[in-house]
Amino acid sequence: MPGLSWLGSVALLALFALATAIGLAMAAQWGRAPVVLLYLPPVLAASVLTGRWPALLTAVAATLAYNFFFTEPTYTLLIRDPGDAVTVTMLLMVGLVTSHLVTSLRQQAELAAFHASRNATIAGFARRLLSCSDETAIAKVAAGELARIFDCHVCVVAGMPEARLLAGVDRLTEADLAVAAPVLASGVPAGRNISGGSLTDWQFHPVRASAGALAALGLARSDGMPPVEADGLSLLENLLDQVALALERARLESAGRENSVLRERDALRSALLGSIGNDVRPRLHAISAGLRKLQRAGGADGEVLHTVAGEAARLTGFIDNFADLDLAQSQDPVLVGEVAIDLYRRTVTCRGAPVHLTPKEFAVLAELARNAGRVLTHRYLLRAVWGPAHEDHIDYLRVAVSALRKKLGEDLILNEPAVGYRLPVQSAQ
Repeated sequence: MPGLSWLGSVALLALFALATAIGLAMAAQWGRAPVVLLYLPPVLAASVLTGRWPALLTAVAATLAYNFFFTEPTYTLLIRDPGDAVTVTMLLMVGLVTSHLVTSLRQQAELAAFHASRNATIAGFARRLLSCSDETAIAKVAAGELARIFDCHVCVVAGMPEARLLAGVDRLTEADLAVAAPVLASGVPAGRNISGGSLTDWQFHPVRASAGALAALGLARSDGMPPVEADGLSLLENLLDQVALALERARLESAGRENSVLRERDALRSALLGSIGNDVRPRLHAISAGLRKLQRAGGADGEVLHTVAGEAARLTGFIDNFADLDLAQSQDPVLVGEVAIDLYRRTVTCRGAPVHLTPKEFAVLAELARNAGRVLTHRYLLRAVWGPAHEDHIDYLRVAVSALRKKLGEDLILNEPAVGYRLPVQSAQ
């Protein structure tokens, strides 16, 4: 009987024989009416143990057996009594319906077990991937688990524009990588048993994400047969989705760690620059002011004072240039009307033409540009540009502002009477 092993066929025949023997004994004592129910157990057994068609054949066989042994004329397939015809017909219908219901339940149970097994496989696979922290570890776990699940060789390839092997095997040939590269670029499977795969024994499937293919998974069997049967493709797609999620998670975590490092580094640089601007530069200005006083007072070695003053001025210039770097700000020029102030390159243009400024003029303008829209007091500008020793020398600041207005326009720097100066607007190119 199709769908049954020899042992199962013998068991069903034994059930038929037992039902017939008991039926003959019962018919002799109580008549043939209850005998028909004895042939339902073999039908149920066939439905549970086999598929739909063996169960239907068993139902037909049970009907014929009852007709042969228990309807007049006995030991033939003829039916003389209309009542017996109705009984045989009902037995056949009950057998067919029962076998259909039982096999349907059996198929649903098998389908539920299949889905439960597949879900358990996907969940276990996802748990293994969660333990991985980088792309290489994810590729190794994915290759090992998929090789176990599908009982084939598995490799993972990534990289654009040149594909490279991440995990799974020792090496791939140039032909293998040549087939894998278009899969990474287009996100379309290729390889053996798929279009475009005559050069390789591998079958490559893309690991897709929203931004495109993150990697390509290669599968191959030593006997050359397809590595994944048609009914296993849906499971493979689900597992590839898990790999894609793991790779995206790893890349986002890596980007987050890099951003954290950059933020910490920029904060440290900003702190260092702030310390230089607020602590070192004023002291250098104080040293320069002290040297000038010594030069005016006389009595000291003029050559030594001149040398020290020159080195202090040079060091002050270096510190000023270094302190003016602000990594947190944009490197685009600051626009005030037709004037462009490039703090990063230390250049100023008016109507597109470069304008030459003295170091002090540029320092005043740069301080105003960094705080465009805000009023900077006279003391603040004098301390920032000339140093703490010159906070009361407002005439220095007025001369510098007057020169800036002549070179760049009278409306460039706005005066706040008895307070300070400000630039009217700030924008970036």
